Amino acid sequence: MIVVGYTPDKFGAAALEHGIAEAKFRSTGLKVVNTSTGDSLADPRFADSEAMTELHATLDRSGVEYVLDQAVVSDTVDALLTVMDGDDADVLVIGIRHRSAVGKLLMGSSAQQLLLSCPKPVLAVKPPR
Repeated sequence: MIVVGYTPDKFGAAALEHGIAEAKFRSTGLKVVNTSTGDSLADPRFADSEAMTELHATLDRSGVEYVLDQAVVSDTVDALLTVMDGDDADVLVIGIRHRSAVGKLLMGSSAQQLLLSCPKPVLAVKPPR
């Protein structure tokens, strides 16, 4: 199974596109994970009902068997790593963005944590310019 760390933005769209392609290539299913830590009233990384409807439509059109998991969790990185610890998880696909060294120092980098800590292959993708 291909696991996609999804956010409702161009980075999540790139991860989803590559995740679907990887699932088709490997003839396997897809698990799309969208999480929030719930520490703010509005989290732009947490898909609202409109984004979820569009996400379902995109996944239905893909023809790939999928599971969509949306949850409020204590830590997004830990949630994805837990999914990747499963026997059926083969590859994690994430969208990445350029961040300055200061930005990484102040805010941390979920992508960097996933790249370094994931026990299985991680495919990090960027959206087209």
